Amino acid sequence: MYTDKHEVDEVELMLLRLLDEEYTRHPFYGSRKMTVWLRMQGHAVNRKRVQRLMRILGLIAMVPGPNTSKKHPEHTVYPYLLRGLSVIRPNQVWSTDITYIRLAHGFVYLVAIMDWYSHKILAWRVSNTMDVGFCVDCLTAALKQYGAPEIFNTDQGSQFTSDKWVAVLQENSIKISMDGRGRALDNIFVERLWRSVKYEDIYPKNYVYMPELLLGLTEYFAFYNGERYHQALGYKTPDQIYQTAEGGGAMIVDKFNERTDKETTGGLHVDKA
Repeated sequence: MYTDKHEVDEVELMLLRLLDEEYTRHPFYGSRKMTVWLRMQGHAVNRKRVQRLMRILGLIAMVPGPNTSKKHPEHTVYPYLLRGLSVIRPNQVWSTDITYIRLAHGFVYLVAIMDWYSHKILAWRVSNTMDVGFCVDCLTAALKQYGAPEIFNTDQGSQFTSDKWVAVLQENSIKISMDGRGRALDNIFVERLWRSVKYEDIYPKNYVYMPELLLGLTEYFAFYNGERYHQALGYKTPDQIYQTAEGGGAMIVDKFNERTDKETTGGLHVDKA
C-alpha cells in the first residue's frame, strides 16, 4: 500500500489529503458519501476516482482507522481475550496498531504500543514499508524498557500473525489476543490515539520529509505521555497513571450488557475499571 510516486500531481495529493482528513473525522463514510462530500467542496470527482484514491490510502468504511491490516491466509489467528476483562494494573494488557501518515510524495507507516491501564505509549516506530520488521523492533524496544505484559492484543493483520512477531510474544510468555474479524473497535484505545496524533500533530504541522516527522513525533509522544491531561484518566497524564498504578483501567463489554458506563463508542461500552 506504500506509495512514493513523484508523478502524482498536486491535485491528486490535495484530494488524498482531503480524504485522509475527512475519513479521520467520519470513518463511517464510504466512497459514495466521500464523493458527495468532495463535490460539495467544489471538486469535480466521480465515484470511480474516489474509490481509487481510497484504495491508495487503504480506507474502508465503518472502521475507526485505515485498512492497514491484511490477514495472511496461512497464519494462525488467536482468540480475543479482553471482552469482559477488567484491566486493573499497568502491564496487564498492551495493544498495538498501524496507521499511515501522509508526507509530500507518499505515505509512511506508524506503529505504536500502548499500555491499556494508563494509555501510556511505550514505544513507536515509523517505516516506509509494511514489513513486520519495524513492528518487531518496536515490540522489542517496549519489552526491553518496560518488561512483559500479561496479554498483548492486536488485530489479525499479517504483521501480527507472522512467525517473527508471535515468536517474540511466546518467548516472553505473553498471552496472545486478537480482535474479532471486522471488530476494529476491539482495539479502541489505539484507534483513539491515531485521531489524537493526526489532529494534534500530523495535520497542523503538515510534515514534508521523514526527518522532521521523526522529530515531531518524538516531541508529540513525550507530550502525550508526560504533559497531556486525559479526561478518561481523571485529567492526569499517562506517565502519572503508569508510575503510580492508580486511576487507570478499563473494560470492554458488549453494549447490551447491563453496566454503568462512562463512555460509549460504536457497538461497545468502554468502562472505567
